[in-house]
Amino acid sequence: MHPILFEFGFIKIFTYGLLVATGFLAAIIFASSRAEKEGLDSQKILDLCFYIMLSALIGARFLYVIVEYKYFLTNPIEIFKFWKGGLVFYGGLIVGVITAFLYLKKHQMPLWKTADLLAPSILIGQCLGRWGCLFAGCCYGIKTDVSWAITFTNPLSLAPIGISLHPTQIYLSLNAAFIFIVLIWLSKRKKFDGQIIWSYGILYSMGRFLIEYFRGDDRGFAVEEFLSTSQFVGILIFVLSVLMFFKLFRNNLIKNRAT
Repeated sequence: MHPILFEFGFIKIFTYGLLVATGFLAAIIFASSRAEKEGLDSQKILDLCFYIMLSALIGARFLYVIVEYKYFLTNPIEIFKFWKGGLVFYGGLIVGVITAFLYLKKHQMPLWKTADLLAPSILIGQCLGRWGCLFAGCCYGIKTDVSWAITFTNPLSLAPIGISLHPTQIYLSLNAAFIFIVLIWLSKRKKFDGQIIWSYGILYSMGRFLIEYFRGDDRGFAVEEFLSTSQFVGILIFVLSVLMFFKLFRNNLIKNRAT
């Protein structure tokens, strides 16, 4: 692929960084455009998205550095060059959620209603950002002979060169696009606040768990050669999402019966 989109002298525009930034921008615009329809302050949503963006980048990079600590011990300056590739989504999700929670609490904004608004936007960022992974060569797949396999030839790519691999970056992008469509459909039929964000947690963790089996990059294992770090985190998120979904569903039933 093309890790560097444009190069002129010492100026380099990395495709990964550009697409990740585009994904964040598109996500923020989409969330802001829907805010007033949901009865939320669009300016506060913009501010919230900005803080989530910064914290998610830091969290995603931090977890990647932990997973690839052996490389960064000998190349410490590379820790800060995240635009070249190397973000772990779950790291960004965890730190982003903590940041969002603190912001919502400070500004006394409705937690689950705001979370439902943001959930589809997260998927827009994921969908576009994964194409950045494809161009950079990170998050690559295992060797395969399927007809839709991809082969990296650029020596700057993070993926192995000259080997047919599963296009796991595209799988992840399509997974995000599919869940986005489902959540938009659910948003129009929502029965209780929190339904959309926890549906996202359930669907994404399931899709990500399966796609992980096609990944070939070194991303760490919770159970050696059996359960990757992302799969382990995904299981925790799946369980939490199911419990919270049914808790909020039950609370809504009780509330409706009381009225």
